[in-house]
Amino acid sequence: MSLLTNVMDHSLDDGYAEAAARKKADGSGGLPKTLRAKLGLAVGLVLAALVVTVGAAQARVAAPVVAKEREELVDRIEGETSAADKLEKSVDELRDDVNARRREALEKSGEGDRSDLVGVLAGAVEVHGPGVKLVVDDAKDAGTGADGKTRGTSGFSDTGRVRDRDMQRVVNGLWESGAEAISVNGQRLTALSAIRAAGDAILVDNRPLVPPYTVLAVGDGERLSAAFQDSADGLYLHALQESYGIRTAISVADDLDLPAAPSLIVRTAQPITEKGTS
Repeated sequence: MSLLTNVMDHSLDDGYAEAAARKKADGSGGLPKTLRAKLGLAVGLVLAALVVTVGAAQARVAAPVVAKEREELVDRIEGETSAADKLEKSVDELRDDVNARRREALEKSGEGDRSDLVGVLAGAVEVHGPGVKLVVDDAKDAGTGADGKTRGTSGFSDTGRVRDRDMQRVVNGLWESGAEAISVNGQRLTALSAIRAAGDAILVDNRPLVPPYTVLAVGDGERLSAAFQDSADGLYLHALQESYGIRTAISVADDLDLPAAPSLIVRTAQPITEKGTS
């Protein structure tokens, strides 16, 4: 309490108080004494007020111009955004039309079962049937494995995450085990599909995916599941689970629905001549 009382009673430091008293005694403190000094102070105050007034007036005059320019810029941005949306919609419609024509051409490339097989293998048609559902997810602790080990990889120091090479092995193992059609997170795979990485993200045909990664594979469910788990790629996935905590779950499904591939690329084509003509 004594400290607070002292602070309240002596709000001005003793040294400052002594200096102020000395200036007052010498006549050097306070307002100017001479007429010339008073005129100088008055002129300074007038100039300062004039500068402030002119600045405020200029700001007030320029405000409507700035507001108008801002509104014009906003209108221009909205107009360009609307035009870009229309172009994007047109591109999507044209892409859908091209894909539909490609699928139609692929379906007509053969006869009977051969045509259906071509459509399935090319990813041009939707597929449904029995198969397996495989879910692959990052480890709960994505930094280290279950035993604290790290996965030495080029370009990646984090170890508990599923990598593009892991998904490549999973997909290739399912194809080798007898899968007839495969999708990853709803993205249908074809013979030209690519699984690669961009930073820590996994891309399937340049589309980013997020964990967990749900892989659907159509085929003979029981046989496909057993063949994959006994394969080198299935054992590799099991090793990831045991050593690094990556979570996996595989189950047999009676009916799976796989969409058609969103985009098909025709690399080769040849004219079809009707029978009886040369």
